[in-house]
Amino acid sequence: MRSVRARAAIGATLVVAVALVGAGLAVLLVLRANLIDQADLQAEVAAREAAGQLATGTPYDDVELDDEEDHPVQVTDEGGRVVIVSKDLRAVTGTGTSGVTPVPSAPAGASPSPGDDDDDDDDDDGSRPGRGEVSSDDPDFSDGTATVDRTTADYRFAAVEATTPDGVTLTVYAGAPLAAEQEAVNTVRGAMLTGLPVLLVVVAGVTWLVTRRALRPVEGIRRELAAITASEDLARRVPEPGSRDEIARLARTTNETLTVLEASVERQRRFVADASHELRSPIASLRTQLEVAEAHPELLDLPGAVADTVRLQVLAADLLLLARLDAGERPGSATVELGALVREEVSQRTGDRIPVTVQVPEGGAFEVNGSRGQLSRVIGNLLDNAQRHAGESVAVSVAADGRGVRVEVRDDGDGIPEGEWERIFERFVRLDDARSRDDGGAGLGLAIARDVASRHGGTLTVHRADGGGAAFRMWLPRSA
Repeated sequence: MRSVRARAAIGATLVVAVALVGAGLAVLLVLRANLIDQADLQAEVAAREAAGQLATGTPYDDVELDDEEDHPVQVTDEGGRVVIVSKDLRAVTGTGTSGVTPVPSAPAGASPSPGDDDDDDDDDDGSRPGRGEVSSDDPDFSDGTATVDRTTADYRFAAVEATTPDGVTLTVYAGAPLAAEQEAVNTVRGAMLTGLPVLLVVVAGVTWLVTRRALRPVEGIRRELAAITASEDLARRVPEPGSRDEIARLARTTNETLTVLEASVERQRRFVADASHELRSPIASLRTQLEVAEAHPELLDLPGAVADTVRLQVLAADLLLLARLDAGERPGSATVELGALVREEVSQRTGDRIPVTVQVPEGGAFEVNGSRGQLSRVIGNLLDNAQRHAGESVAVSVAADGRGVRVEVRDDGDGIPEGEWERIFERFVRLDDARSRDDGGAGLGLAIARDVASRHGGTLTVHRADGGGAAFRMWLPRSA
């Protein structure tokens, strides 16, 4: 099933159905239990009433059984013989015996055989009370049927023991009809069976309508995204509902994602355009030199051709590294000692315009985790930038900084305006003529340096040096 509305409606209907069925069964069980308790009480009252008469010595034939149709009574003796039955009782089940015909027996309360009065006085030692008793224990209850005057019905029987003044133990079975309980349970069951389907239909319909209204903004978002995909116009945005629910947050997040995608695509287009522009100049220069050399070999500017080729090679390497960084390439996990790396990088720069001063504390441990080649590229780019813009001095220092290591490259040039401190890290960005004496740079060095520092979990910022000029500070977390 592909429709969220249908799944929601069916799910809600099933949950409500299970809940209602469970609640209905519980109501029926409680109702039946309460009605049976009432029937038990009525049967017990009728049984104890008859047992009380027998305990007082009332003869069997004189025991009064009121409302015999609603409360049929059967009395049995210790041998299980029926001694009393209520009027018009034709059949019974669920009691001690199914007999409904009293058998001849000594009547309750019969006088003892005549004899010597003295003997009677001597025997009257209080061992037998003048009246019987009714058992105070809880009666036993059972379900059964009884046929009273050709009408058979279900009854709840209570069994109460009674002892006559003669010491005869009798068991009185009195029943209470279950017709009211059955009628009430059937009525409630019928009402539930009738109302449950109607209620489920209402629940399903309401859920369908509510879900449809709730998901209407989602359909609008989907249509707009489909239109954006078809038109490739990332400037468009999906509609944002005025509510503050999950759908509104989804729409806002979608628009934020579209904004990021639009900016990323725009940066990519600008990057391609700038790269094409940067590549066009050395390629055109190199082609011109080769064409001239073909026509006039004596006019070949070999050093210029080599310089243009080197410039192309450096630019291609920079573009390749940026592409790898944009693709999410992770730096290595090797341990790099920044102090030694700085010394090594400076020692290889024999052709620099201005000598570089290195400040690395002796005995310091400045180890970080990362790619040695990429970190060496960062230091080289910072030194190249400083060489292009320095007046008389370039200095590089390594020091501990909290939980990391700080590498700082300073020059004594004109410095960078504070408003341009972030812009210079953008790709293909070069400032005004005061700092644009470019001898081959394409505006990618600082962008590469910041990207590499960020990939290593660090930062790269620019500040004004104490003696003027620019100070580039790279901070990297110390090796664990």
